[in-house]
Amino acid sequence: MTALPSPVREPAWSLSRSAIGLWVTESVISSLVLAIGAAAVVLFLPSEPGTPLPALRWLVPIAALLYAAVAIGVRPWFKHRVYRWEVTADAVFTRTGWLSQTWTLVPISRIQTVDVTRGVLQQLFGLSTVAVLTASSQGTVRIWHLESDVAQRVAEDLAHRAEQVRDQAT
Repeated sequence: MTALPSPVREPAWSLSRSAIGLWVTESVISSLVLAIGAAAVVLFLPSEPGTPLPALRWLVPIAALLYAAVAIGVRPWFKHRVYRWEVTADAVFTRTGWLSQTWTLVPISRIQTVDVTRGVLQQLFGLSTVAVLTASSQGTVRIWHLESDVAQRVAEDLAHRAEQVRDQAT
């Protein structure tokens, strides 16, 4: 039986503060799309008296407004507080999620590939994501929204260490 890499504890590092700006931007975009849908409901849903439709006409925009308030004003800061990552001598581990949290640990010896990706919005904020892949479908860990230079250094370090472990095993 393989022992878990130690220490098994809370990851030490938080994401870049630029991630907050990225999440706010994503939330503004999704809120605008939702607002367009809510406006369509208000404009195109018949408002005949005596039917439940008039109430629905105004519930949809109110729900969209509440979503926008939480998505823009609360979620980005809470996510930044919750999302954590760390690379130790033995493993890479993360804690993600703002409502439902996931803690993922990948031993260095299981790493097969390390990728760095940059989405369009990430590029605007100077951020990148490091994906650490294993042979297991459940073994991938992603370190989201690192500053691009940090992401590159982390990826190079992990790839180098994984190669050293493989060389020692042969």
